[in-house]
Formats: sequence, structure tokens, C-alpha cells
Amino acid sequence: MASLLLLLLLSLLSTTTASSAAYPTIPGTMDTSFPASKDSKLIPIRREVYGDGRIFDITHRYTSDMPSMGSENGLGQFLRLPESMKNGSFANISEMKLITHTGTHVDAPGHYYDHYFDAGFDVDTLDLEVLNGPGLLIDVPRGTNITAEVMKSLHIPKGVRRVLFRTENTDRRLMFKKQSDTSFVGFTTDGAKWLVDNTDIKLIGIDYLAVAAWSDLVPAHLVLFGKQGNHHCGRPKTR
Repeated sequence: MASLLLLLLLSLLSTTTASSAAYPTIPGTMDTSFPASKDSKLIPIRREVYGDGRIFDITHRYTSDMPSMGSENGLGQFLRLPESMKNGSFANISEMKLITHTGTHVDAPGHYYDHYFDAGFDVDTLDLEVLNGPGLLIDVPRGTNITAEVMKSLHIPKGVRRVLFRTENTDRRLMFKKQSDTSFVGFTTDGAKWLVDNTDIKLIGIDYLAVAAWSDLVPAHLVLFGKQGNHHCGRPKTR
């Protein structure tokens, strides 16, 4: 299994253009010429909105305290600096080590089907036309997993291909808690089957580490990836 940071075009989520008030500029992140003098104050530019609000980067920033599936202590140390200019090296060279099922990612077909894994169905085989484009953000009724009944109640229009499901995982801020939590909301097997059989959705995202509920972790994934990974499953960032 491999993972890919997920960048979606979400221009259809709102009829209004994102403004600087909605997405304020971080103080000190205005464009500056480079290189700057050693005496000037250097503040890195981290943009979230591009192209007058048309493109939103919804990926989580990796931190040692972000949750990791099955861990009580978060992701832990995943980044080190084996080559450091402060220690006499000619350049700073970072080394990263972490599992690919971390933070914002998309599942490859080989994640739950071993024959797809052996055949090389990795994330680089996924259709970029599916991974990029307008998306629909939907609030899921609270106090329930995403079952077939819930899917029916959402009345997702035909033709919609990309949906992000916002659940009580966001209310509980589970992605900002170090300890992994198996009580997260996700798809049940019947909910996944209803989506496959009754919608045109090809990309789904949810607000925690797995798209399927813990109780239905394997069977729900198998339904979603049943036809050579026909559905792309991701875990986007939520606020």
C-alpha cells in the first residue's frame, strides 16, 4: 500500500470567492525577495489558498503528536537531520521515516487486495482526473456511522464524483489528539455498498485515519475497492 497527499479543487463548495477575511494571511508571510540578509527576520511562507481561492490545500501538516492508527503516543519522531550545517556538513539533509497510512492520504487498491498489490496497483496508477476537481462537502448526521440508511438520507445528486464526509470526528477533533481512537465514524459495509451501487461517486474522503468504521474495517474497504480500486478513498484535512 502506498499513500499520496490529497489536493482537491473545491471551487464548487461555495458560490463565493474565498476572501482574505475567511482565510487570513499569516502575519509575516508576504512575498519577499530571496536570499535575504542574515540580519533580517525570516518567516517561511505557507500558503493555503491559491488562485483567488480556487484551490485549497486540505492536507494535514505532519507532526509527531498527530494520531497514528493503533498508537497511543502519536506518530512519534519521523524526521531527523543526519546531515546538518551546524555540525559541519555542507548542506542540511533531512531523513523521513513513517508509515504511508499517515495523516492526509489516499488508499491504493493494493491496500486491501493482495493481488492488486502484487500487480502494482499503487497510488501512481490512480486516475488524476478523479483525484482532482470540484468536490461536495457533506455533513453526516451525528451519532451514527455512514450506513446505507444515512447514505439514502443525504440525497447526493447523480453526477457528483467527489464527496468529503464531515462527521463527528471533526467535532471531537480526533485528528488533533495523539492517541488513536477506534470509536471514529466511518463507512459500514452496507453504507459502502449503497454508495457503490447507487451513486456516481469515485472519490470519497473522511475526517479520520480510515474511511471505514473500525467494526467494518476490512469488509467496507473490500466493497469500495472491489473493481480494481474503482473508488478512491482518502482522509482529508478538516478544520
